[in-house]
Amino acid sequence: MDTVTRPRILVVGAGFAGVECVRRLERRLSPREARITLVTPFSYQLYLPLLPQVASGVLTPQSIALSLRRSSRYRTRIIPGGAVGVDLKAKVCVVRTITDQIVDEPYDYIVLAPGSITRTFDIPGLTEHAFGMKTLAEAAYIRDHVISQLDLADASQDPAERASRLQFVVVGGGYAGTETAACLQRLTHAAVERYPRLDPGLIKWHLIDIAPKLMPELGEKLGRSAQQILTRRGVEISLGVSIAKAGAEEVTFTDGRVVPTRTLIWTAGVVASPLIATLGADTVRGRLAVTSEMRLPGYDGVFALGDSAAVPDLAKGQEGAVCPPTAQHAGRQGRHVAENLIATLRNQPLRPYHHRDLGLVVDLGGTDAVSKPLGVELRGLPAQAVARGYHWSALRTNVAKARVGVSWILNAMAGDDFVRTGFQARKPARLKDFEYTDAYLTAEQVRERVESAGRAR
Repeated sequence: MDTVTRPRILVVGAGFAGVECVRRLERRLSPREARITLVTPFSYQLYLPLLPQVASGVLTPQSIALSLRRSSRYRTRIIPGGAVGVDLKAKVCVVRTITDQIVDEPYDYIVLAPGSITRTFDIPGLTEHAFGMKTLAEAAYIRDHVISQLDLADASQDPAERASRLQFVVVGGGYAGTETAACLQRLTHAAVERYPRLDPGLIKWHLIDIAPKLMPELGEKLGRSAQQILTRRGVEISLGVSIAKAGAEEVTFTDGRVVPTRTLIWTAGVVASPLIATLGADTVRGRLAVTSEMRLPGYDGVFALGDSAAVPDLAKGQEGAVCPPTAQHAGRQGRHVAENLIATLRNQPLRPYHHRDLGLVVDLGGTDAVSKPLGVELRGLPAQAVARGYHWSALRTNVAKARVGVSWILNAMAGDDFVRTGFQARKPARLKDFEYTDAYLTAEQVRERVESAGRAR
């Protein structure tokens, strides 16, 4: 095929699903068979499960930002921006570049893997005063913020200010929230030794969740073990509780307690990317309703996967079951979609996605961890070895593996210097500033834009 007739494959999103799809397409398709384009604001894949270790300083941000260009088969064109709308009938994706330019990108086949954003609720002050833990910038910012609270508390002569700066609240008892609270509590516990004017007893971490159990997916015993580990460290865990309202210097819980704090970290789940709302297609709890082959019914050449798609979980054998939004499923779905797309190009039959979950790992820092690989319950050092071994092996490049491995060894031997880099030090930033949820177009705006562009041509 020449450059004119080669089909255009557009992949939206560079998370686990999108990157694995692109890598498989590059390996299995010759340059003559298709043109591959990837839409992503950043030219790296973020290894999201290790974000809490970046926030706590165990790892550097670069360690878990895996370059998309470090590949011997790299030939994908990258558009630096985010997809803000898709006209599925006209086969046009509307992209807002990192310079805020709006461009139209036509395609023949599209793979929708835009991922998810932090789920929020209509809680007064939440988006204005809470931090998230979904992006690399947020993790780096939170580290600076936590250390700055220690610095400011150490310098303050006001007992009330000191108390509020030394209390920290994490909302969300899932993996992200539990690991975030565990890793940052270790950071402050170790750092306070360098602040002789601070009373260690004033540093308090609160982990709250509206659910009755911590990490229920782990099962009763491991969830209780994780709770005991954190409680032993001094983390106050409140279940069946959420946030009633948030302010700049205090947070009110739904049980009536008012906690003076300057740090509210919100990790209470995720929802599909706002891009999905621009499509006008059927959804299941906000995620695109797709077939087991991850095709979008009623539309030619459209595949969807990852956090934004309700992919049937055939391994569970239950009607209506969908795959959870985990990295494990997203990566495998990416490779599977690539194979089905290739089969489509070559007029071959498509295969349904089927994957049995391999288990869960939760790294609580140091030698503390709970893991459930293949249904086997582990605690302590064995669980930590499994957790870190899994993460290390899942890193896509040898350079990333080397960086992470060296950082783990160095941190275990030398500890942390508790350096505050000054990242956005004079510009307060919260949840609403990192995920750009107001950048998307409506379905009507997408349609009007595509139609006007067609008339202009």
